[in-house]
Amino acid sequence: MKDFEKLIEILDPNTLLGALMIAALLFAAGLILSWSIKRLTIEALRHDRRDMIDQISLNFLSRLIGLFVWVVLLTFYAHLIPALDRLASAMLAGVGLASVIIGFAAQQTLGNLVAGISLVLYRPFRQGDRLQVAAPAPSEYDTGTVENISLGFTTLRSDEGHEIIIANGTMAQQTMIKLLPEAAKPAAPKA
Repeated sequence: MKDFEKLIEILDPNTLLGALMIAALLFAAGLILSWSIKRLTIEALRHDRRDMIDQISLNFLSRLIGLFVWVVLLTFYAHLIPALDRLASAMLAGVGLASVIIGFAAQQTLGNLVAGISLVLYRPFRQGDRLQVAAPAPSEYDTGTVENISLGFTTLRSDEGHEIIIANGTMAQQTMIKLLPEAAKPAAPKA
């Protein structure tokens, strides 16, 4: 019983040591949950024999869930620690103004996140598709194979081997041409 009381005393959120110990425990829980989500994603893709699961969608969803887990843990920590809870209550008056300022400052970032979600949901292209997109190149377009869609960017691998990184907001708004895979190109007519 004394050990349990000592543990409760160490984890007292009113003390600095307790607040740090709780932070360490929640950080460890966050790492374990993030690792578990990543592991489940890998296992789901490994056991998908019929290509029923879209790899980009699953990776995007796992990142979004991981972000949600960290936000929930941070919010939980702020409510557990009385000093942070009081500070949050005192700052509540400025939250409205701060959220407007942050909203304007992060408008493009949040737009890229929402555009990434719409790209994953509507699937205008999949991993491995060849696309022709507008790019700052001499011919005003570039061609590449879709490698990944992250929370903010879509990554293509060009035919020349360089990486093309396009913000999801730009990717969702531009006209792109879906090309045949390199192996499926029709043979050039003989002269």
